Amino acid sequence: MGFNEQESAALTLKADLYGKILDVVEKQKIKPRDLEKILDVPQPRVSELLNGKMSSLSIEKLVAYLEKMGIEASVSFKSKRAS
Repeated sequence: MGFNEQESAALTLKADLYGKILDVVEKQKIKPRDLEKILDVPQPRVSELLNGKMSSLSIEKLVAYLEKMGIEASVSFKSKRAS
């Protein structure tokens, strides 16, 4: 898609964080109005989040949202092997 390795890794991490937020919302059956209160954001931000508008969301913001939802984010590292 034209992304370098670093951009691709950042986008993958962002997508993973976003996916976890959606999983928590679904599993806990959190309604948008409740999510506004949990995340302390206005309705338009909740709508953007739930409708996949990730371009306005940073990795830091997604981690903060998860923290507010009671989820601790962690990152693991692995060595890349040259082929």
